Amino acid sequence: MYQQVLDPVAGSLAWSAAVAAVPLLLLFVLLGALKMTAWKASLISLAVSVAVAVLVYGMPVGQTLLAATEGAAFGFFPILWIVINAIWVYQMTVETGHFDVLRRSFSSVSDDQRIQAIIIAFSFGALIEALAGFGTPVAVTSVMLMALGFKPLKAAVLALVANTAPVAFGAMATPIITLGKVTGLDSDDLGAMVGRQTPILALLVPLALVAIVDGKRGMRETWPVAVICGVVFAVAQYATSNFLSVPLADVVASLLSAAAVVGVVRVWRPRNSYSEAVAASTATGGGGTSGGSVGTVDELDGRDSRADVVKAYAPYAIIIAVFVVCQISAVKKLLEAATFSIAWPGLNVVTADGEPLSLTKFSLNLLTTPGTQMLIAGLLTMIALRLSAPRALKAYGVTLHQLRWAIVTVMTVLALAFVMNLSGQTITLGTWMAGAGTAFALLSPILGWLGVAVTGSDTSANSLFGALQVTAADQAGLSQLLMAASNSSGGVLGKMISPQNLAIAAAAVGLDGKEGEIFRRVVLWSLGFLVLMCALSALQATPVLSWMVPS
Repeated sequence: MYQQVLDPVAGSLAWSAAVAAVPLLLLFVLLGALKMTAWKASLISLAVSVAVAVLVYGMPVGQTLLAATEGAAFGFFPILWIVINAIWVYQMTVETGHFDVLRRSFSSVSDDQRIQAIIIAFSFGALIEALAGFGTPVAVTSVMLMALGFKPLKAAVLALVANTAPVAFGAMATPIITLGKVTGLDSDDLGAMVGRQTPILALLVPLALVAIVDGKRGMRETWPVAVICGVVFAVAQYATSNFLSVPLADVVASLLSAAAVVGVVRVWRPRNSYSEAVAASTATGGGGTSGGSVGTVDELDGRDSRADVVKAYAPYAIIIAVFVVCQISAVKKLLEAATFSIAWPGLNVVTADGEPLSLTKFSLNLLTTPGTQMLIAGLLTMIALRLSAPRALKAYGVTLHQLRWAIVTVMTVLALAFVMNLSGQTITLGTWMAGAGTAFALLSPILGWLGVAVTGSDTSANSLFGALQVTAADQAGLSQLLMAASNSSGGVLGKMISPQNLAIAAAAVGLDGKEGEIFRRVVLWSLGFLVLMCALSALQATPVLSWMVPS
């Protein structure tokens, strides 16, 4: 058995935190400054975290290695299981040529790439986040943007930056439900509080996307569309989370914001349309080529047939239908019969107080995981697109080849996260920050941001730091609800710099080994939004904005 120690370096929490931060800092230096490929950087950082756990924290070598294996397993299931099956659905549409039909359909709404970025990366990405989460929207929207002519690097950056405001309510509000379980606070109250923070981000993200696509000119020419999309999404997310249903917050917000954008462009268009030429071959996302065109473009007017447009949208309609059906209480209860929770063999770790850690239990939710539901959607897509089993298997093989380095990276990063979490390194960092007194209201979002940067998941960050946020709030005389919610709201901003999501984005657009370059393009957006969230959290803890905290 290993009992966590929070201050192993000279009995000092500050010095211990400085040492505990080394693996994570090293990871970002290797990615951002030294431009090292993500899988190599994560392997080196994993080795350093193991060394810190064993040599500084005194964690037995066997327990340390077991922690790493559990993390690697969690990286594959459920996270990679979701992403692999999501990309497989995309590859099948490439194989049949229907992805080109989808591209042309989106282009018919607007041929302006600034508006396309808002609709696809933000609104459609939010819908995918609401239903699946765990990196799926980054994988799906980045390749959709490439099919519309975006350069691979820009497509990846747009997908990552857009995947912020919807994250806290992702996978039918799984992060908030998890936060409620670990803190003992009501999940509806937590959802209402988060719904009074992340909509502020939603107001700004569409403008940020336009700036990424076309700089100041893009913001000047298309700000009406970006503002309307952000306002509609923000109001809908706030209203739904506070008065209707926390799990449905992103579903309602994404659909209404997309409808608003489509409505606006029917009556108003920018003075100039923006697009950048890119070779048609990039539309395959670096993972194979189309197995043949659908060949049904109308020769008279150059438009796709209605039947093929329906087929092009069918995979996404099927995904939505499958996920919605699986959220029905009776169906969900039936699927949960295939969920098993096991203690990771040989792993025996307790907290500094001697309490058993829930992290040592591995949940195998075979049917309720979005990955399996995405697989079911993929099988139905085969039928809808009339794709033979050999061609579908070929598409699956292409997917695995395309994601091979992302698979290594994600499993290694999660191994790093579990070593840091179980040895006590992450809790040391959190406990040190929690000693800031009333200033903790300013730092609270940073803790969530740190958790997501390490694990790539707002759900995991809430599991890790949720209880600590409540304890710190009690010690500093702050609102438990506000601090717990700030953990989740701040966490969404760590998503875009998480090595796990960087690897998924790079693999999806065929830029394996360029994760560091993507990181450098998104890190300032992450930090800028984080500063805003910290300021909001701090003001909500004072009489200035305390009226925003539910009583």
